[in-house]
Amino acid sequence: MTTEKIYNFMRLRKLAAALSIALLLISIASLAINGLKFGLDFTGGSLIEVGYQQEPDLNSIRDKLQNAGYDDAVVQTFGSPVDILIRMGVAHDPELGDHVLQALQSGEAQELTLRRNEFVGAQVGEELREQGGLGMLLALFMVMVYVAFRFQLKFSIGAVAALAHDVLIVLGFFSLLQLDFDLTVLAAILAVIGYSLNDTIVVSDRIRENYRKLRKGDALEIMNVSLSQTLGRTLVTSLTTLLVLVALAVFGGEMIFGFAVALLVGVGVGTYSSIYVAANVLVMLGLCKEDLLPPEKPEGEEVDEMP
Repeated sequence: MTTEKIYNFMRLRKLAAALSIALLLISIASLAINGLKFGLDFTGGSLIEVGYQQEPDLNSIRDKLQNAGYDDAVVQTFGSPVDILIRMGVAHDPELGDHVLQALQSGEAQELTLRRNEFVGAQVGEELREQGGLGMLLALFMVMVYVAFRFQLKFSIGAVAALAHDVLIVLGFFSLLQLDFDLTVLAAILAVIGYSLNDTIVVSDRIRENYRKLRKGDALEIMNVSLSQTLGRTLVTSLTTLLVLVALAVFGGEMIFGFAVALLVGVGVGTYSSIYVAANVLVMLGLCKEDLLPPEKPEGEEVDEMP
């Protein structure tokens, strides 16, 4: 069939299906029992900005806030190393900024300045959560329409199944570990949809091409040939992306930690789903050469040969 090295990916398709089902069940169960630990963007709370004269130690700030009773405070730099943004999931108090400033000023040689004391309402967070969820569903629907138009309905079902698989596992990961779920994580999940879709489209295009080009071989053999031909590109793309995301997670700070972690999990799961979930669904749906043959032309008309 081909002189390239062919890996028997489909030999593990049943094991991969069992693994995917197990991960999905764990994710759904965790979401049902634990739910997501929504961040300040969704639940509402207070934002306090404090200005320092010299770059402070963030861990020292967190310790001072914990000693003052603010255990859930999120501390990060804002714009510059001397601008500190503090987020708290507490009820609005006009004097909260003064209390926090007093706690931070204790034992501090430099003079601190309170620059902002704002409150983010829960209603705004609820609207963001609803709009984000609708945006995610709309993205999946548009993907299904595009792939059905670009390829074939069975490819569309396989692509959406892979994307839903990736999104649910990322959500389950955050639910299981009770990591903060904020707008940056939601943005990362939408990015995962785009990343996973790109990989799935490449694999699907090669599968369609080989179904039309290879005269011999059953569905499993064609899947193995197609996945083997795209393996190098998939691994290079995934590994380079993962290296960048690891650097962001380690050195990017608390503000984008959730974003980097969500993408790390999503890219890893997305690479796996592009190889196994989408192709597995195509096999289960019984994809065959007849599904991909071009429409027959009436007799007497010249039929163009495939390149």
